[in-house]
Amino acid sequence: MNPAERILRIHRELKPGKRVTFKRLRETLEVSEATLKRDIAYMRDFMDAPILNERDGSGYWYDADALEFELPGLWFNDSELYALLASEQLLEAVQPGLLTPYIGPLRSRIRKLLEHGGHSADTVTSRVRLQAAARRPVDAQRFGAVAGAVLNGRILDMEYHGREKGRASRRRVHPQRLLHYRDNWYLIAWCEQAQDLRTFSLDRIRPLDTPPAPARTVPDNDIDRLVGATFGIFTGEAKGWAVLRFTPHAARWVADETWHPDQIGQWVDGVYELQVPYSDDRELLMDILKYGPDVEVVAPDSLRQAVVQRVKETAARYQ
Repeated sequence: MNPAERILRIHRELKPGKRVTFKRLRETLEVSEATLKRDIAYMRDFMDAPILNERDGSGYWYDADALEFELPGLWFNDSELYALLASEQLLEAVQPGLLTPYIGPLRSRIRKLLEHGGHSADTVTSRVRLQAAARRPVDAQRFGAVAGAVLNGRILDMEYHGREKGRASRRRVHPQRLLHYRDNWYLIAWCEQAQDLRTFSLDRIRPLDTPPAPARTVPDNDIDRLVGATFGIFTGEAKGWAVLRFTPHAARWVADETWHPDQIGQWVDGVYELQVPYSDDRELLMDILKYGPDVEVVAPDSLRQAVVQRVKETAARYQ
């Protein structure tokens, strides 16, 4: 147990206002008599802790007439500090630069506390990594503007350049939720132009203005049904269920994966069968095709034919 943890434990023992024997403190901390005396002296001399004790040193307590004492600043044990640093690393990887201006001072204090305890904060930065794949960068200022509209419940006027249509359009939307999906950010918002909920890729949004009017509120249950009803990022009611069968080789991975909360997985004649609801087959097709000959679409026939067509087009490109 390092000095920071010992002082925290002493504080917790004395905090209730009762007298604690020197023997009990030693047993709790599992330290020598000399170490415990040094820790108590440190708390008195450098932290102004109002610790009183019996003349013979047998009992210790906080002075009831003194102002209520709390440990100064941040005070965590090693595991809590490492967890905080790891969380910061993960957040920074999810959206680089988002928290840097705010969490920078906190990170510095955490590193100092760890070093005071004889440990290195570099352990976290070198051993905890989040490797992004196909991430589309979003400007921190743009992210902040959209996130602010979501959290503050404000209407957002924006320009949106959707990839599907390939052209920009002006939209007035009522932000409801930010969604981080497959290393990219999306805005779920009620669109005045569509008169319905829509999903917008954050990297294609250019915020124009945030009118003072409050945004329309859509019940969480409605958003959950829209976002979670079908496979992938495409929202809407499920139009069917895809039935996929994977070879035993591919099943080593797929059988342990969650493609959709409502999926059905089972072994059929030595192969793994996965059933998932979907409304738009574009993303589902990409996931199916990446398994090549290790997967077969059993149903519906429209999805099976779409895969056949994509395979034919791919083969033709290489002829």
